[in-house]
Amino acid sequence: MPEGPSILILKEKVQQFKGDKVIAASCNNGTLDTDILTGQTIIDFKSWGKHFLICFPKFTIRIHMMMFGTYRINQHTEKPPRLHLQFEDGELNFYACLLQLINEPLDAVYDWQADIMSGEWDTKKAIKKMKAMPELLACDALMDQQIFSGVGNIIKNEVLFRTRIHPESLISAMPLKKVKEMINEAIKYSFEFLEQKKAGSLKKNWQAYHKKECPRNHIPIIEKDTGRSHRASFYCEKCQVRYE
Repeated sequence: MPEGPSILILKEKVQQFKGDKVIAASCNNGTLDTDILTGQTIIDFKSWGKHFLICFPKFTIRIHMMMFGTYRINQHTEKPPRLHLQFEDGELNFYACLLQLINEPLDAVYDWQADIMSGEWDTKKAIKKMKAMPELLACDALMDQQIFSGVGNIIKNEVLFRTRIHPESLISAMPLKKVKEMINEAIKYSFEFLEQKKAGSLKKNWQAYHKKECPRNHIPIIEKDTGRSHRASFYCEKCQVRYE
C-alpha cells in the first residue's frame, strides 16, 4: 500500500495536468459516473496521507490505492484502468484503486493537522488524540490515519525501531518525552522515505522492516502480527522497550 511519501511523489508527477480540461473519462467498475468529468478543468491536486485528491471547481475525486493500486502517466497497460482521464496532451490512468466523489469542501472533510507531512501538522493535537485512548498500542497509534495520516507499515516499523519502542507498548505507559520522540521520528523518517524513494534507495536503508537480524544487537528480528490491525511488526526484543 503506498504510504504518504509515495502519494506526494504522485502529486509532483501530475502537476503537468493542473489547469487542463478532461476531454474523455471512463471507470471500469461503475463506481463513478465519469460523465460529470468530461469538460471539467482540474484546478488542483492535493493529498491527505494516503489519499490522492483531484480537485475540480465543484467536486473532488478521491483516490485510495489500497494494497495493490498503481498508476500510469501518459501510458497505459493492457488491463482497463479503474479511472482513465484523457487530456489534449496526455492521459492519467489509475488501477486497482478505490474511488470516491467528494462534493463537500475539503476543509470540512479532512483534518489537515493530522497529515504527518503537512505544514499544518499539530503535535499537541496528536498527543491529545492518543491520550483519549488509554489502551492504544504504539503500533496502532502510528497506523491510525486520524492521528498519523500517511503512516503505513513501513514507516511504523522503522520509526519504532529507531526510537527503541516495542510495537505492543501502551501509549499511556510511555513517558511523554518518549511519545514526542516517536512523533518527531515519524515526521523525520517520512521525509527521509520521500527522498530515498525518489533516489531508488528506500529498501536498502531499512533497518527493521523485513529484516532478519537486528543491526544493533545482531540477534534475530521478531516478525509478528500486532495490534488491532494485525499488520506485521518487525522488532528486536532486546533493544525495543515494551512499556506496559
